[in-house]
Amino acid sequence: MASSKEYFEFVMDQLSGIEGISHRKMMGEYIIYYKEKVIGGIYDDRFLVKPTKSAKSIMPGASFELPYEGAKEMLLVEDIENRELIEKLIPAMFEELPPVKKKK
Repeated sequence: MASSKEYFEFVMDQLSGIEGISHRKMMGEYIIYYKEKVIGGIYDDRFLVKPTKSAKSIMPGASFELPYEGAKEMLLVEDIENRELIEKLIPAMFEELPPVKKKK
């Protein structure tokens, strides 16, 4: 099941207070970037982020979920309405994410 445009727009609105957020649509789902690094995505109307040490610390009770069959588990952001949480979470994850691969 692909994510709805309404859910995508809702999540992007929640992320709008964070400078450097971008996205790419991919096979009915959305990959979310922060300063060009992949932080997570929107899969089946769920906002999932990479399970970095800081993400697990900020959301200690978050459940691990598969974005799609064969993928690595990610953390479900259940409290997506909480802008304060989101605006703390995303920047905290940045340093723990792998560097951006340069295109040849």
